[in-house]
Amino acid sequence: MNRVLLSIAFLLSASPAIAQSPTWSVDIAPVLYNNCVSCHRTGGIAPFELMTYQGAVNNAFGMKSATQKKIMPPWPPDPTYSRLAHERLLSQGDIDKIAAWADAGAPAGDLSKAPPQPTFSNSGDIQGTPDLVAKIPTYTSAAANGDIYQCFVIPSGLSATKYIAALEAVPGDRSIVHHVLIYADTTGTCAHLDALDPAPGYTNFGGVGTDKAIMLGGWVPGTAPLIFPAGFGVQLPKNADIVLQIHYPGGTAGKVDSTQVRFFFSNASNVRNVHIDPILNHLLNISPTLFIPANQTKTFTEHQLIPIDATLLGIAPHMHLLGKNITTFGVTSTGDTQKYIRINNWDFHWQGFYLVRRMVKIPAFTTGYSVALYDNTNANLSNPNSPPKDVSAGEATTDEMMINYFIWTPYKAGDENIVIDSTFPVSIKTQGPLYGSIELFEPYPNPAAQEVTIKFYLQQEDNITLALYDLTGRMVRQWITNRKVTQGYHATAYNLSGLPPGSYVIRLTTSEKSLTQKLVIQ
Repeated sequence: MNRVLLSIAFLLSASPAIAQSPTWSVDIAPVLYNNCVSCHRTGGIAPFELMTYQGAVNNAFGMKSATQKKIMPPWPPDPTYSRLAHERLLSQGDIDKIAAWADAGAPAGDLSKAPPQPTFSNSGDIQGTPDLVAKIPTYTSAAANGDIYQCFVIPSGLSATKYIAALEAVPGDRSIVHHVLIYADTTGTCAHLDALDPAPGYTNFGGVGTDKAIMLGGWVPGTAPLIFPAGFGVQLPKNADIVLQIHYPGGTAGKVDSTQVRFFFSNASNVRNVHIDPILNHLLNISPTLFIPANQTKTFTEHQLIPIDATLLGIAPHMHLLGKNITTFGVTSTGDTQKYIRINNWDFHWQGFYLVRRMVKIPAFTTGYSVALYDNTNANLSNPNSPPKDVSAGEATTDEMMINYFIWTPYKAGDENIVIDSTFPVSIKTQGPLYGSIELFEPYPNPAAQEVTIKFYLQQEDNITLALYDLTGRMVRQWITNRKVTQGYHATAYNLSGLPPGSYVIRLTTSEKSLTQKLVIQ
């Protein structure tokens, strides 16, 4: 008996050593392609590429550290507080997989089993021809040591008011464009400021130099285009100037940009106007007044009564460099709390417009609240002043702001059933922006002879059937028959021996759909 127990104990203690290590081709590349390479690629905003095996190997332990600390991928909102659309999150399983791969020496695995590299369009991700393109004049960044926020004014030339159903910013040089904020100005103020500056555009931190500008949207690296559900759109007044505020990080001086924004207008006869308004802001109901004395931390609370039934599509908090955390929520007239967003570790350089997964009804007479902490001490490494100085509200780099933009429209019955993001959220993401819920990739090799590797991706665990058909529709081989297969990327070699040369079709059938790929057998 003791000998049996010792044998079992030995096997259990040895199992981690003999467990198969994750490989780049099958385990790591799908995670990176889904979550990282929209920034970490040649020409991207990130400082190194992760598209290739060599790029990943060179940064294996950096990836391990950044993902374990949940610094990367950048997703400031706290998913334990509220789930938002298009989350950039890794599951704990993916985080552990990256760590195990790095610790095992970053093995490549069979490179032929890797998924195809994602491709990126230089002209934009939204299919079709835009109704309006607002492109900045060619601009050479002057951001040598510090960041520059350059505003560019482009006349829209619209003779009639339009509704924006979708928009996307397309950086001219993704390696130097940190973010883009998009406004409309009907006052001529921005055009006047532009005329006063001999350079293309004019420099302005915070906003665009006028509080009358209408917020249309924004872009940060890794975000999907801003697309509203059918029948919804942001109003773009006729004859408005389009104003783009672009953040060029320090160290980009001498590099050239030609960013553009592509607008797609709604063709619907009745479009519901979507507003992007600073419902909660430091100019209204804030306690105490936004003032942070030197060498102090201080918490502020904003509130605003919402007198009508409203539908929330998204939210965008905004602070400057002293901000540490912010929580925004609503309390209904019956005392119920609606959780909108919480950012535990504020980073001025990673701000965004966050849509909700499903539209939220805000009942009339709900009070919106926002609570934020600011740190004006030397402990705050982002503090622009050393030694610290008193800081009050304003738009300058060294001033502070506390704003929450609500993306909203007047409520109509059933709005709360409208889904903005139907992807399966990570259990706390199992799907990134580059794979759909189910993908069947081109087999390798193709043409094949005795063996073929079939690659597919499942957004969630499902029962699948995988089979091969000839061109008459007759099944000639069945590899998987209604078997439960785990979520994730799969690449498995299957035997083709005994099959005559010719053209065939691989079919992957799940509970949701059936996908096919052509295969030639030599």
